[in-house]
Amino acid sequence: MFTHVLTAVLGAFFIAVVLWDAFETIVLPRRVVRRYRLARYFYRSTWIPYRSYTQRLPAKRRERMLSFFGPLSLLGLISLWAVGMVIGFALLHHGIESRLSHATTSLSDAIYFSGTTFFTLGLGDIVPQNERARALSVVEAGMGFGFLALVIGYFPVTYQAFSRREVQISLLDARAGSPPTAHELLLRALGTNEDDSCDQLIQLLADWERWSAELMESHLSYPVLCYFRSQHDNESWLAALTALLDVCALIIANTEGRVRRQATLTFAIARHAVVDLCQVFWTAPLSERCTRLRDGQAERARMLMLKGGMPMRSAENSREHLDELRRMYEPFVMALSRFLLMPLPEFEREHRPDNWQTSAWGRITAGQVSAEELRQDEHL
Repeated sequence: MFTHVLTAVLGAFFIAVVLWDAFETIVLPRRVVRRYRLARYFYRSTWIPYRSYTQRLPAKRRERMLSFFGPLSLLGLISLWAVGMVIGFALLHHGIESRLSHATTSLSDAIYFSGTTFFTLGLGDIVPQNERARALSVVEAGMGFGFLALVIGYFPVTYQAFSRREVQISLLDARAGSPPTAHELLLRALGTNEDDSCDQLIQLLADWERWSAELMESHLSYPVLCYFRSQHDNESWLAALTALLDVCALIIANTEGRVRRQATLTFAIARHAVVDLCQVFWTAPLSERCTRLRDGQAERARMLMLKGGMPMRSAENSREHLDELRRMYEPFVMALSRFLLMPLPEFEREHRPDNWQTSAWGRITAGQVSAEELRQDEHL
């Protein structure tokens, strides 16, 4: 008797854990601060060994393999929930001694019956024979149907959020280069010598302020989106967010007026996003010094803003102010970069074609890659 009670309690516990975890992951539209979660254990136990495996691969193939993890992990988590529910109801059936036709009360029969009921197969080879078995079967079938409905609704929401994120990253390609850098964004925004270049920069920063807010809300609610990679290997949501923070830091440290005001607002929400995402993955900010900003790059960016007609602050303490701003976000983006294997952009890079200016066929014509190599690469 005690064994059956313990089995029933264990089954109810399995069901409760899965239902609560699915509720927090799919339905609850906010960040979950509780550390002990089934979904968090699942992603930790799968991502860390998967990441270790991909680090042994060549760079191009590594990015291709990393791009599989997000969608595969989503399918794996849903499968884990389904298996947990089936086993939980099977333990309940076994614990309350449900009487089933053409079957013994063994656990294997209970698992089979639970699986056919949860997925509403209705095979009819095993049917409940007493009241408690019938009641539990109805509850399980209803939960299985509801689970399917939640999953069907979850996928469109996830991919819509991913699509909105990637649209803005694609727009950044022509505005800040591939990968995006702060210097390139300022050069292309202010280097045209147009009268309204500052107004255009303000509008650009305002658009990216909204993008940062949307990214924070969607990725805190659905952290699996952080594992989804961009279409191009040299682009990522983290690189775009870091380049945006770099631009805002340069503007805040060196300028005055309306552009600085908008840069402050954009910097605030972008920094908020990276800090909260570090908390989601429980990745502590790194204390090591970041070396992305090289000698002379800050001064060249300042001269670029001066030539672009932006009202400038005194250069006396601009570098100290810039370093202070960098310390507010660089430890967090470095931690996310190391955890997710997403490289961070430099403040300034050598000139190279943007993604929109290149194609595989152009590389074949230039002799950089053969058609046979391209076909082999597509089959990896």
